[in-house]
Amino acid sequence: MKNRTIAVVVIVGVCCAAGMLVPGPHAAIPAATPQIRGMGNAPPAALPPHGYTITKPVTGSDIPVELTFVFTQDEAYVAIGLRKPKGNGPFPAILMSSGNGAGGMPSVERRVERLAPMVDRMVARGYVVAYAEPRNEIPDLYNKTVRAENLPDSVSGGQRTLKSSATLDSDDFISMIQYLQSLPYVDKDAVGAFGVSHSGELILKAASEITFGCGVPNEGAANEYLEIDIGPSAPRKDAEIQFQDEELVRRRADKAKAMERIKRVNTPMLIMGRDKDHLQGVFKLTYDWLKEAGKDATWVSYDHPVHGYAFIYRQKDGSYKPDPIQEKAWEVYMAFFDKHLKHTHGAAGAPK
Repeated sequence: MKNRTIAVVVIVGVCCAAGMLVPGPHAAIPAATPQIRGMGNAPPAALPPHGYTITKPVTGSDIPVELTFVFTQDEAYVAIGLRKPKGNGPFPAILMSSGNGAGGMPSVERRVERLAPMVDRMVARGYVVAYAEPRNEIPDLYNKTVRAENLPDSVSGGQRTLKSSATLDSDDFISMIQYLQSLPYVDKDAVGAFGVSHSGELILKAASEITFGCGVPNEGAANEYLEIDIGPSAPRKDAEIQFQDEELVRRRADKAKAMERIKRVNTPMLIMGRDKDHLQGVFKLTYDWLKEAGKDATWVSYDHPVHGYAFIYRQKDGSYKPDPIQEKAWEVYMAFFDKHLKHTHGAAGAPK
């Protein structure tokens, strides 16, 4: 292949020899627990955050991408594409994602290329930026189960890792945040999240489980998070739910359950709406209930024709031409990231 040098970079020191993986310095193997015959032993301690990386060039940029497979709570790997400033840091970091997970690493590669000029600006501003592709959600599972946890091995009496339930896509998102917090060149107290649509909802779900630097849900479709009834009686145009009216959304949401989640949030939020979006009432209610709960929340909304306008993609001809509203939104959300990520916040990423 011309002009394509692929270097395998191991973020957490891992070397392969004769088929054996050797953990690096901050991926120590937990000590084995003696087996107790006839009983289920406690599961092994969870492995620390880690990932495996392939470095590739990015079209039109001198900042390469580290295509990384990140270890998750249920011991699968999910895809991110990470780009960083030169130097050792520690740098603040932003985890970006859009919509539902779909397409794995090929989707990450496409998004990295399309967002490259915008991310170049973010890296030049001093940020590590990672584009994420969590696995796709299981519809309605968030409101039917709690987060998965490791269980004792009651079958073989060994020390297998058994799971209490299926892993949520928000758990993948949490694993990605914690991976960024583990990197030696990232300020662990200065990791933010930036998500469009369903990925905006993932930020809210994650913030109810862990604390991180800040979050920016852009048109965050928080239907599950607010437990909104989207059944057959919900107004629709063709197949699309019509929730522009905040009072309608308020009547269809379960405030008690929503507020129980919101009360656990300690992460500052910039909630970004879109004036004519079919879910504008959901975005605004999310903000209103955060404020009612006394949380650090800010609201902005813009009149823009494109869903997910805050992510500024290359034009079809490869050029980068944000329109005036996108530039205005860019200045607002980057100022928000600067405010919350460019100084120390104390311990982050710990379970609540």
